[in-house]
Amino acid sequence: MYFFMPDLIPCEPESIAGDFLAQEGRILLFGESGSGKSTLAAALARSFVRAGSPCFCISADPGSPAFGVPGAVCLGRWHDDAWRIIGLEALCTLDSGRFRLPLVSAVRSLAASIGNEMLLIDAPGVVRSVAGAELLAGLADAADIDTILVLCRDAKKIFLASELKSLDCRVVYLQAPAEARPPSHKKRARQRTGLWDAYLHQGVEKTIAVHGKMLTGTPPPLDVEEAWHSRQIGLLKKGRTIAMGEVFRTTKKGFQVIMPATGEIPDQLLCRDALRNRQGYLATEIPAGFAARHCLVPPDVAPYVITGKNTGPCPSVRIRDATALLVNGVFGDPLLHLRFHNRRRSLLFDLGEGVRLPARLAHQVTDVFISHGHIDHISGFLWLLRSRIGDLPACNLFGPPGLADHIEGLISGIRWDRIGEWGPRFTVRELHGEQLRVYGLQAGRAGKTRLAEQQAPDGLLFEDQDCKVRAVALEHGGITVLAYSLELAAKITVVKEKLSARSLARGPWLGELKKKIFAGEKQAVISLPDNTMAKVGDLADELLKVRPPQKLVYATDLSDSCSNRKILVRLARGAHTFFCEAGFLEADKRYAEKSGHLTTHGCGEIALAADVKILVPFHFSRRYEKKPLEIYDEVKTRCSRVLVPTLSPAAEKL
Repeated sequence: MYFFMPDLIPCEPESIAGDFLAQEGRILLFGESGSGKSTLAAALARSFVRAGSPCFCISADPGSPAFGVPGAVCLGRWHDDAWRIIGLEALCTLDSGRFRLPLVSAVRSLAASIGNEMLLIDAPGVVRSVAGAELLAGLADAADIDTILVLCRDAKKIFLASELKSLDCRVVYLQAPAEARPPSHKKRARQRTGLWDAYLHQGVEKTIAVHGKMLTGTPPPLDVEEAWHSRQIGLLKKGRTIAMGEVFRTTKKGFQVIMPATGEIPDQLLCRDALRNRQGYLATEIPAGFAARHCLVPPDVAPYVITGKNTGPCPSVRIRDATALLVNGVFGDPLLHLRFHNRRRSLLFDLGEGVRLPARLAHQVTDVFISHGHIDHISGFLWLLRSRIGDLPACNLFGPPGLADHIEGLISGIRWDRIGEWGPRFTVRELHGEQLRVYGLQAGRAGKTRLAEQQAPDGLLFEDQDCKVRAVALEHGGITVLAYSLELAAKITVVKEKLSARSLARGPWLGELKKKIFAGEKQAVISLPDNTMAKVGDLADELLKVRPPQKLVYATDLSDSCSNRKILVRLARGAHTFFCEAGFLEADKRYAEKSGHLTTHGCGEIALAADVKILVPFHFSRRYEKKPLEIYDEVKTRCSRVLVPTLSPAAEKL
């Protein structure tokens, strides 16, 4: 990493500037974030202008610019002791490492616009790895650099030393000023947001007609309206940036944008990953479904690897403080395992083949939600039954009418002469309209016991501190199936900064505050560590942050009828994650109609109508084992919000 130890020259702008006054040149300022590059650039410019030489600077750090517009590469001229913007190229990202190629292209364009004038390049603080090496070489070439000023904190730690030596230009190593420090993340966010707000301060509201062919960069799908809210965009005409703006509303007519006034009409809209976040800061987007696409499945959630028949990819989704995993893959028996983090609790949706799950996990299963009694949805009950032998509480099973008879039949088909009092116990709740009929069963005891009837208004099965679950009845080729929605409880967190500002110590009182908020007791009064009293509602507004509930919906084995669609869209409305069957390609629709299943188009259209954030199609017919990507591609023609798991190389070749 470090190849030599050069002598570091003191960072004295007047002396450094004197070396360049004799001839005009192009200087690249290189160093890690917080090493003083921007301060040195301003000091050099001041010296050049004082000596009668005009000076220009390209601010090439879109995430932490010293001047100009964040999310862009800006060209400035030193005038009246400050940089005055005379040109910009939109990037619509704050990440110079990831989007280094468009950044270099922007620098090349701006550098060419000023001829042979004195030019400084204030480089980003990307000084490591391949990204840093490519960016260094790219900037040196794009701006035709004569000299590189490298600001170093320690002569023993020269980043990209070999790359610097290989460049065909003069390299000068400077001692970074002792007072130079990188700003904190919050300070950096405030600074760039201030620059962005200043750029938009004199802006006007404008409606821009948008169609898919106008979009360039890495834009989200046009049909995901919430993904465009507060998004930074660049307005281009013939590849040239005419302005930048912020989307504040989407309508049928297009985007409503706040932007500087311009008489030119853009022919392209550039969009990448810069937007204003919920805290009001200009930041980098975390894409919808990012956690789902990249989450690491906890070891106690991951299924055993079973050789044999292909079950396809096993999609996993992170939703709030839980992980949901399709245990048997998209081709195998339906079995969705939802595990709560930091709690010994799991929920199962359907009970397909269970051999991929460890027996110990069955001890943590509190509730199972079964769609219907077909063998591929209930055969895993034998795994659950065997794994729960012992002194365990009753496991709750929910399902359509007739479920208790199915469970009784599976239990009674086994001889239990040695089980004694250790027989697994189950409480079965069948949904009949808006009532739950409750039955008790135990292995080793004959028959089922009718326990009670419970109300289930609007299909509400239960609600506890973790979640609440609802069910709706759908039709599947002549039989009733249930689809389920699980809504994770709202989460309340303490804002540490506000707690510190009040000089309040943590303690049991915070737990009491949260409990009363959950109970809706906002007028209650509690005692604080400083021996004062305060209302729960006032404290909550000041100290707590409430994250709203998030919903997961599970639906499989349903006929594609108007009635089913209407009911399911209502259940899935606004869901974070929607697990929905996509049994057949549209070309094989006749098979779907014959067996009472959805096609790829039906799956996607329901998800789009329900405005879900992430769609996870599953329960594919095995006729498509060698071409799973065709299913995903067809679903995406109807809804772009599809989670496509990483396929194994073998599966991709198939």
